[in-house]
Amino acid sequence: MSWHSVCLADVPASPWRNGGGVTRELACWPEANDWRWRVSVAEVESSGPFSRFDGVQRWFAVLSGAGVRLNLHGQAHELTRASEPFAFDGAAAVDCELLAGATQDFNLMVRGAGACAKLQRIRGTQRFAVRAGTTVAVYAVAAMTHVTLDGQTLALPAHSLCWKSLATAAPMQVDASEALYMEITA
Repeated sequence: MSWHSVCLADVPASPWRNGGGVTRELACWPEANDWRWRVSVAEVESSGPFSRFDGVQRWFAVLSGAGVRLNLHGQAHELTRASEPFAFDGAAAVDCELLAGATQDFNLMVRGAGACAKLQRIRGTQRFAVRAGTTVAVYAVAAMTHVTLDGQTLALPAHSLCWKSLATAAPMQVDASEALYMEITA
């Protein structure tokens, strides 16, 4: 199976009901209305509460802007472009406070029995041994990123996502000035 890919600029923005920003849904599997995993980029223009997603595990990473302070269970978590992605229960009440103006943020969500994922920042070269039955995905944050899987290399333009489901285990390498790497089992 070949890579799936999408460029952020090619995805229409969906405005939030509360007027606080927009979201661009980059990928949903298996389908948009009944997904097991979902990847999106949000442009947050004002502070306010996050939408709740019962039964969903979420990951959040700042892509641009000064950052945010997420208030969750009485604790404040300050996240910037330098921070590792933050994982939390989608059912939790989360209030988002912008630190100094609008941000662009990356979101990974998974749901359903047995669904799990990881999201991490890549700066430089990182190698992975990917298990069979895993979906791998990479988001190139601000520059061309090279993704090598089982000896074949894909050049991924900035602000683009690629993903692929693996039937067999394979070695993978990501070369990036800044990228986000995901492993999803759903």
